[in-house]
This record gives sequence, structure tokens and C-alpha cells, in this order.
Amino acid sequence: MNKKTRWYRFLEMLPGLIAWFFILFPLWGAFVIPKLVAYFALAFATYWLWQSFKTATLAIIGYFKIKAAKNTNWLEKFNQDFRARWLPYRDIHHVIIISSYKEPNDVIEMAVGSLAAQVDIDLKKLHVILAQEARAGKENNQKTIDYFSTKYKGTFGHLIFTEHPSNLPGETAGKHTNEAWAAKYFKKKYIDSGRYQLKNLTLTSCDVDTLFHPKYFSCLTYNFARNHQRYYRFWQAPIIWHRNINQVPALIRIVGIIGNVGHIAGVQELDGLFFNYSCYSSSYYLIDSAGYWDPDVISEDWHIFLQTFFANQGRVAVEPIFLPAVVDAPSGETTWIALRNRYKQCVRQAWGCTDIPYALEQARLHREIPFITRYLRVFKIMESYFIWASNWFLLTLGSSLPVLLNPHFFATTLGFNLPRIVRLILTICLIPLICLIIVDWQLRPADLKGGWRTVLKNLIQWPFLPVATFFLSVLPGLESQTRLMLGGRLEYWTTPKKA
Repeated sequence: MNKKTRWYRFLEMLPGLIAWFFILFPLWGAFVIPKLVAYFALAFATYWLWQSFKTATLAIIGYFKIKAAKNTNWLEKFNQDFRARWLPYRDIHHVIIISSYKEPNDVIEMAVGSLAAQVDIDLKKLHVILAQEARAGKENNQKTIDYFSTKYKGTFGHLIFTEHPSNLPGETAGKHTNEAWAAKYFKKKYIDSGRYQLKNLTLTSCDVDTLFHPKYFSCLTYNFARNHQRYYRFWQAPIIWHRNINQVPALIRIVGIIGNVGHIAGVQELDGLFFNYSCYSSSYYLIDSAGYWDPDVISEDWHIFLQTFFANQGRVAVEPIFLPAVVDAPSGETTWIALRNRYKQCVRQAWGCTDIPYALEQARLHREIPFITRYLRVFKIMESYFIWASNWFLLTLGSSLPVLLNPHFFATTLGFNLPRIVRLILTICLIPLICLIIVDWQLRPADLKGGWRTVLKNLIQWPFLPVATFFLSVLPGLESQTRLMLGGRLEYWTTPKKA
């Protein structure tokens, strides 16, 4: 696929053009077509009401599914439920790639230690690849190798260290190229040599601060073995910012809580059109079928789904594993540094808007996939990024600008009632918001809920919700789409992490 054509450049501009059109629509529309602006504002507020109650309902359902998954002995369940068409337990192995760039050993220890703490599974079935970057320096990388090869000697099936070379032609630096290098290395040395069968392996991508639930890989074994579509599946656990949630500034904690529960709801989307993100597992066969992660795409998680989806006739889907993976919320030495780190992290995540032109072009090319199947995926991506960059403006300004800027429209019945109706709808949205807050609180470990000060600061922060969502979610999302629209590019940036 040629990304240097004028057509592809237009597709890159599309997300930003759509976002800015609707953001500015209440401004110019207030003078030209105020009634249409009003009906659009009412429609969007109603959509937001539906999404809010849907998210709260799915989050509550997800809470009970998480409780059930935590209480399940997955090895025992495997033996009880085993059928002839399943993969045998003895044949299944898991490859885990932990991508690292200059992170200290105590941070990397978080992911490796959580793998060593897995239960109801033979740890020899886990093959851990600590994927490092040559640009981090020989001395830095050797210290990591010495520490982990000594501490975890004999713990896993294999503990492998790879070093991704710098400045390879056609590559951009980042997690995507690092883990692609590591996955190809494992395939060449351990699969192509006949030591392991490609179709018996899962492949998990994670960050250095990922804390897997102790039962994650026993549950993954169960799901991989039983699913007859196993070679066309990703598995996704909800990602939760719980480890340091009480130590970060309130604005970060707010977006973290909304994100935590949103992830739990997201993996249960009623349309089934959710994507893998951040830390996820798949069959090794699936990633291999797509040629591994594209070397020039920084936001690799949704993109690897799209790669595999279009490479396999649209048969690929994501299934949930209700055992949350805990990661760190962005932090820093000062409040300002922490907020800056969160903003930059969100800009990088929102750079996934580059998947929109990719998906549109691939959908046009892959006509062997049913029209509805491919364009529903495209719609889901476009909807997600549109809402990300514009929701705050549409909810706050969509109903107020037409009546403030156009006195004649304000004098009409629709103009007079518009702000009041939207305000009522958003007030009703407080009900599902309270549900989300309670679900997140219930999922926190007991040591994160103790003390009146903790309770108090988790209560008094919520009036700052509009500020938090604007500066730490909507604005960075809009920046990424605008930068892409204007032809800018983004370099990979690693969020600083602390143990």
C-alpha cells in the first residue's frame, strides 16, 4: 500500500477535518442554521446519555465477571471441560515480549515478577523475552541482563534477551519495531528450528510496568485451547491504573478512574467491535500471518489488529479475559511534570488516528471481505477518534453558542429550551458516573481504600472532571489529529515509570 499518494494524504487529513468541522459547527452554524445546530446538540447529548448508561451497565456486569474469574481455578476447569477438539494442555506455550528502553531494573521487575507469580500453570510454559534497544547503550542493557538472568535463572521455560538495532532502514523507533524484532528472533531460533510449533503458541505484548493477574496465563491457556477460532483471536484484559492511583495529581486520577471502568465496559461492547490495546495476547500464528508489527506505525496496538484483520479475510476478533492487568498512572517528580507526562502520553496514544486512513484504504482494497464487516470496523475507529477529540466541545458549547450568539434564535421556543434540555440530560448522566466511581472503588485493593484522607480526596476531586477531561484527554486527542491533518509527524516517547 502506497502511503505517499495524494489520496492517502487526503485520508490522513480526514480525522482532523471532521473533528474541526464539528467543533466549529456550533460557532458558524449559530448564525446560518441555528435550528440544525440545536437538533445536532440534542442528538449528541442523547447519544452521550445512551453511552453513559451503557458503559455503567457493562461496567457493573464486568465487575461481577472479574470477581468470578478471580475465584476460578482455570487449570481445574480446563481438565473438567476438556474436549477432543481442544488443544492439549501439554502442547500450549506462551511467549511474552516485554519491551524496554532504559527503564531501571526495579521497574522491569514489575512485569517479570508478576510472570513469576503466575499460578495454576507450569512456569516452564512461559517464555519471556526482555526486548531491549541498542540505542539504550551496551552498559545499560548488560546490567539488565546480569540482574534478571541471575535472579530468574531456571524460573521460566526460557528467559531471552534481545537487542533491537538502531536506525534500520524504513523503521521508526518505538515499541512496535522492538517487539517485532524480538518476535522474529524467537520464531527463527525456536520455531523454525522445530523446538516449538507455531500453532501451539500464544504471543503477549506488554509494557515493563504491567502487573499481570496471577491467574492470567492459566485463563489464557483455557481460552486458547477451547476456541476453535483460536488462530484468529486476540485476548484482552481490562487495563487498570491502580498501583499508584492515590499518589498522582487529582486530574490524572480522574481520567484514570474513568478509563479504568471504561476499559471494563469496552471489552464487552454490545457490537463486539472492540480492539486490543496496550497489553494483549494473541495466537503467534496470527501475528506471523500479518508479517508482525508494521515498522513505521508508532501506535501499534489497534494497528496490529487491522493488519491481521485485513490479512485474514476479516475473521479476526478480540475476546475479553476478565482478569485486569494493573499498570502505573503517569506520574512525575512534581505535579506539573506528572500532568505534562500524562498529556504527552495521551498525544502518543491518540496518534492512533493514523489508523483511520490505513483502515479506509485497506477496506477499499480488500473487497474479498464482506462490505458490512470491513466498514463496520472503519466506522468504529472513526467514531472512537471523533468522540475523543470533540465530545467536550459539543457537550459544553453545542447548546450554548447558538443562543448566546443569535438573539433571534434565543427568542424561539427551541432556542429558549435548548440549554435547559441539554443541562437536564447531562445532569441525568451523573447517575452512571456515580456507578462508575463505585465500581472502580470496589475493584481497588484494600490498601488503596484505607484512611479518611484517601476517601476525602477521592470525593472532592469530581468537580474538576470537565477540566481533567479537557486538558488530559480531549485536547491531546485533538492535537494529534490536527498534527496529522497539517502533515506533522510524531516521534515515539516513553512515559517515565517508577517502581
